[in-house]
Amino acid sequence: MAPSTTKGTLQVEDTITPPPIPIASQDIPIETNTTEEALQLEDDPPPKSPAPQETPVETETKETPSQVEDPVSPAEQTENYQQMDLGAVAKVSFQPGKLKAVDESYTKTIVIPRTVEEDVSWLHQNFEEDELFRKAVYVVDDPTAALYPPKNKGHEVMVYLSYIIDHYNNLSDVNIFMHSHQFAWHNNDLLGQDAVQMIGRLSAERVQREGYMNMRCHWSPGCPSWMNPKIVEEDINKQEQAMLARTWLELFPFDNIPDVLAQPCCAQFAISRETIRSQPLARYVSCRDWLMKTNLSDYISGRIWEYVWQYLFTGKSVACPKENVCYCDGFGVCFGGENEYANFFARRQERVALQEELESWRQRTEEYQNGLGGTELEEPEIGKDLELEGKINGMSAWETRKVQQAKERGNVAMNRAKEAGRDWKDGDGF
Repeated sequence: MAPSTTKGTLQVEDTITPPPIPIASQDIPIETNTTEEALQLEDDPPPKSPAPQETPVETETKETPSQVEDPVSPAEQTENYQQMDLGAVAKVSFQPGKLKAVDESYTKTIVIPRTVEEDVSWLHQNFEEDELFRKAVYVVDDPTAALYPPKNKGHEVMVYLSYIIDHYNNLSDVNIFMHSHQFAWHNNDLLGQDAVQMIGRLSAERVQREGYMNMRCHWSPGCPSWMNPKIVEEDINKQEQAMLARTWLELFPFDNIPDVLAQPCCAQFAISRETIRSQPLARYVSCRDWLMKTNLSDYISGRIWEYVWQYLFTGKSVACPKENVCYCDGFGVCFGGENEYANFFARRQERVALQEELESWRQRTEEYQNGLGGTELEEPEIGKDLELEGKINGMSAWETRKVQQAKERGNVAMNRAKEAGRDWKDGDGF
């Protein structure tokens, strides 16, 4: 979690203030699981994963920025949608976004859930609000806030669904859903794990082509095969897995339970207006109604959705695009191909190994000097730290140059298209 600031730093424009949201259902007491609540999603250590694969998505034509339409009426929000036959998500004809001419801009909205104690000043300091960029910051534990969800449950899920419901008729071309912290281990490594860089470098064109884009490029954790919903045995590393198997039919009663659910963690993504509207408003109200009624804990109900979003917005259980393509076409960091990207990270891993060796040397030296290891402890090699530091500094400088070169390569639209494996001709944009 980020350090706290006062609530007064938050500013939300009136243009996106939703109408009051009546709660359709009576709250059901939540079963508390102290073991679950003690876990923190942002702090989970990321496991290793193999190289990714991707299925390209065809492009569409241009569209002018969206106009403000009538908000969703309270009657629409309070109707009991759970009894409606919404059909199978897998059979929905999902639409990508619509590409515009090179000289036209895309409207964007950044959607962020936060608590009163969490600091989102980074968002306001780095992004001005105007007719093209809007900010929707929901304060989940302050009923007096301009944007406030009907219930504080499911981590970011309640806010994400509430934004879609509140603004279904007034969506931006690009809708970005992210957490409240600027820096986190699950943000993209090559962008300094910095949410500001991720938002600033995000390609609106790729979001239009894909329809749904995970903001995290790295497969680990989450890909290529993470959740197995048909396995009902408890797994301490995937507490939500068994629960997902039991609740899938509540969420998607007309869809078969998939063998695998996978996408890069951790519930941060961008979606086009057309992709969201590929399904009726009733679908999202039904999902939020489930979240409000379920007696699953806040933690587990949120974790279940972490590997369900891609299914809701694409009808596909696995969404694991190639890491190099995600970085290049999505954020303009292009190494020139999958092999070049893999070689870069192989060198980076060598540097990480040297850092671990240096830390081990320092620890052994301290133990030796303090006599903590007794007479059996061998004296560490003198000067080894200087040797390792020299290698680490040299490799770090090499990495910095390579990333800068990759960003420069990504400034050329043709390079992005080539690495992504899509057609490009003179005059085409990104």
